[in-house]
Amino acid sequence: MKRQIFVCVACVASIGLVHAQSSVTLYGQVDGNVAYVNNAQSAATSKSGRPVGGSIISLLDNGASSLSSSRWGLKGIEDLGSGVKAIFNLENGFNMNNGTFQNGGALFGRLAFVGLSSDLGTLKLGRQGDTSVDYVSPLTYGWEGGNLAIHPADYDDLVFSRHLNNTVKYNSPTYAGFQYGALYSFGGVAGNFTQNQVWSVGARYSGGVVSLAVSYVNARNPNFSFYGTNPSSSATGLNMGSPGSATSPESNASIAGFAGARTQQTITSAATLSLGGAILGLAYSHAEFSNLDSNPSLNTFHYTGSTGMSSYEGSARYYITPVLIVGGSYTYTYGGDVANKGSATYQQMNCSLMYLLSKTTSVFLSAAYQHASGTDSFGRPAVAAIGYLTASTTNKQVAASLGLKHSF
Repeated sequence: MKRQIFVCVACVASIGLVHAQSSVTLYGQVDGNVAYVNNAQSAATSKSGRPVGGSIISLLDNGASSLSSSRWGLKGIEDLGSGVKAIFNLENGFNMNNGTFQNGGALFGRLAFVGLSSDLGTLKLGRQGDTSVDYVSPLTYGWEGGNLAIHPADYDDLVFSRHLNNTVKYNSPTYAGFQYGALYSFGGVAGNFTQNQVWSVGARYSGGVVSLAVSYVNARNPNFSFYGTNPSSSATGLNMGSPGSATSPESNASIAGFAGARTQQTITSAATLSLGGAILGLAYSHAEFSNLDSNPSLNTFHYTGSTGMSSYEGSARYYITPVLIVGGSYTYTYGGDVANKGSATYQQMNCSLMYLLSKTTSVFLSAAYQHASGTDSFGRPAVAAIGYLTASTTNKQVAASLGLKHSF
């Protein structure tokens, strides 16, 4: 009898030991706000040929103008011994307004990967972000200043709008503040290994008061491989945006006209300097859209050759107290010239104020003003379009957002 009791106790102890070597964490955030926009399109064209819309719109927002989108996820780790660990991460994005899924209806549309981690680095397979998200994004103003502060159409993916499928990604350990990584996304097209592929490389250095980062992303047929990775994306039509119509507003007019491009190459870089309670930042991004006529069905404007778009950003954040943070940024974006038709320019100023009620809950106020000029990718006079908001009917747009964010 004593032997049986000993065996049972030993089994229970061994089970406890196994469970102690593994863990699963439920996490997430709920981010809601009320937003004010002084001008938003209801239609992109009218009898006069110009956009039409309302002068004021207010809404309970679903992430378009809040600090970041609402989400929940599961992540786990299992110690396999000899310094090797198995890891996984499943992350869902949802609309706080009505509980529906973001990312085109994908259950785990933000992240879905499994991998191995050791002293040699981390290898992950599944749906995840490119290296600009890992290294450059955390040093930019939009990462903390909110979705109003993203660059036009988030063409450089610095707030993680693009969730890539069928990827293999490696991230190195950190050596004296330096880390690097690489990603490859398989296109999955029979008979053509490079069709719809995406690959990227990046690195970051953090040395106390100074942090530096750089990334390069190469997307083949970006309309499908980079912008068309959600379940709701079209397999043959436009995913980069829409010129709109007499009954619908336009979207992503800064780049959507370049959907026929064979390749989008994007380089991003950022640097921050910490001085006491202040963080000063600089960021630069450039995207080159080449072979614009490679897909005639998407090249409705009959563009040829290539074009590019660049953004310059300067920012500052200051901790007035450990729980009160104020920030601001200025972004200058220009480009999109094809066959000397003229390029577009977007100038935007952002500001934000955040108060931490606790370690997990904060209230925030953010605002943005954008002025557009020149000719956009649709060959039209450029109109302002802040963040993910509906474009303005004019070349100016003002937006403000007041909200509450809770993390768990």
